[in-house]
Amino acid sequence: MRQGIDSLAYWIQHHYHLDPFSGQVFLFLWRKKIDLKALYWDGEGFWLLYKRFENGKLIWPSNEKEVKELSDEQVEWLLKRIFPFIQKNKRY
Repeated sequence: MRQGIDSLAYWIQHHYHLDPFSGQVFLFLWRKKIDLKALYWDGEGFWLLYKRFENGKLIWPSNEKEVKELSDEQVEWLLKRIFPFIQKNKRY
């Protein structure tokens, strides 16, 4: 998976007809299902997050019909599992 920000943004626009500048998180998982990338526009620039799974693979949609929108709760769970260093800010 050698695609960078520009390639992934192009893919989102031209293959899925979606707006990469929408503020949605776009997730990409390639053939081996061990490398995951997340692309996110925060209003100032793109974030490109990458994770390689060393033990096991992810279960992932195999075609466009299986792709669906995730709920806020599902996204939060996914980000905590994939990027465990991300925590909610605690107010004291």
